[in-house]
Amino acid sequence: MTEIVLLALVALFVGLRLYSVLGRRTGHEQQPILRPAESAAAAEAAPAVAEKPVERPESSGFVYEEPATAGIRAIVSADSSFDVGAFLEGAQSAYRMILEAFWKGDRAELRQLVGGHVLEAFEAAIDEREASGHRLDNRLVAIERTIIEDARLSAGTAEIEVRFDADIAAVTRDADGNLVAGTLTDAVPTHDLWTFRRALGSRDPNWLLVDTDQAD
Repeated sequence: MTEIVLLALVALFVGLRLYSVLGRRTGHEQQPILRPAESAAAAEAAPAVAEKPVERPESSGFVYEEPATAGIRAIVSADSSFDVGAFLEGAQSAYRMILEAFWKGDRAELRQLVGGHVLEAFEAAIDEREASGHRLDNRLVAIERTIIEDARLSAGTAEIEVRFDADIAAVTRDADGNLVAGTLTDAVPTHDLWTFRRALGSRDPNWLLVDTDQAD
């Protein structure tokens, strides 16, 4: 019965285009492809390492980096429905959906998930690609790790920086389908740092992608 409930929730999440997953408690969160958090006992027994940020385990099995601690606490205090595990699960789905929309040149989809200068950059890149007669035949092979690097709350607006370590197979083809660059047989490791933003007092529960960068 539990499996049926989980599958129904996943189907609802995809159909509503992240309408109510990012940052909301469902009680049936499924873990994405993440490094498992240590058990509470192991975390207490492990010696502290001063020179390396400590990752904070959440009850749902997700982690965030030490610099995000204060921001996460501020967001939870301002919005009791916010859940780190649910947010990260939604962030992974958003990562996949945004990449695939960009690769396909789906502007309508991007406008639901991306805002600000990032949306402008994505649309400009799509325009340039279409003008050259090229199309992308990319594939997200795997998301190896997802973790919150930083978080902050200012004037009721929350921003959360999420690092995605993923493997992507990238191919560019011309209008006739001929290979221009890349290969689908070799996946390239990527390390992205995406910032999601949401006004906590807004009726819109969606978190928009507002900044992108390469992670170290």
